[in-house]
Amino acid sequence: MRDGPIHFTAGDSEVAQAALARLTARYGQAARETAEVIVALGGDGFMLHTLHATEALPQPVYGMNCGTIGFLMNEYAEDGLTERLAAAEEAVINPLAMRAGDTKGRVHEALAINEVSLLRAGPQAAKLRISVDGKVRLEELVCDGALVSTPAGSTAYNYSAHGPILPIGSDVLALTAMAAFRPRRWRGALLPKTALVRFDVLEGEKRPVMADADSRSVRDVLWVEIRSEPAVAHRILFDPGHGLEERLIREQFV
Repeated sequence: MRDGPIHFTAGDSEVAQAALARLTARYGQAARETAEVIVALGGDGFMLHTLHATEALPQPVYGMNCGTIGFLMNEYAEDGLTERLAAAEEAVINPLAMRAGDTKGRVHEALAINEVSLLRAGPQAAKLRISVDGKVRLEELVCDGALVSTPAGSTAYNYSAHGPILPIGSDVLALTAMAAFRPRRWRGALLPKTALVRFDVLEGEKRPVMADADSRSVRDVLWVEIRSEPAVAHRILFDPGHGLEERLIREQFV
């Protein structure tokens, strides 16, 4: 039962801040470390921010939508919150771990709940070599970019790039190209969750590339390695019948 103290956190918008004031006045405000559950008020972007900020904490996160899309959020309502939390269904997701080396010899690390993407950073298309588990699978991909997505992130950037929607319980990752020029119309691949994906940037000085992990960017990358990180588990709560699995299925019929 999740009927203990609640910690509320909110995005910067006026709507989210007003909701924060009303809910804390009604339900109290526990310290983040001692709360039984964390309630995030905002949109999907703020939910991702909250999950990253609390990744070292054991508490689950329950989002209420004060933004636009709210794919990771529940419907906003002030009444009956403790009952909703007690009845909520839990989904556990693992993020992606990114290591990226840049032209100055620095190595950057970041975690991504939705996807890690590589994007051209100049007027010319990027040229990428793709390896999976140490074996080169595609010698040269000429494209605007490419990404690796988790099931939880498969309806976000991945879907807009015509990648597949992945069931939340599937042990696979989506590798999706953006505007692939060569090979013509290459749409990507489905890979085991355990796969280590490596992108090597070809002609990097002429065709600069940036890497992005949940909106944390690294410019002028020479290589990027991406893998699932099982050591980090994000616990997300949803109202019964409105969990990630149902949302992923529903998204495919609209």
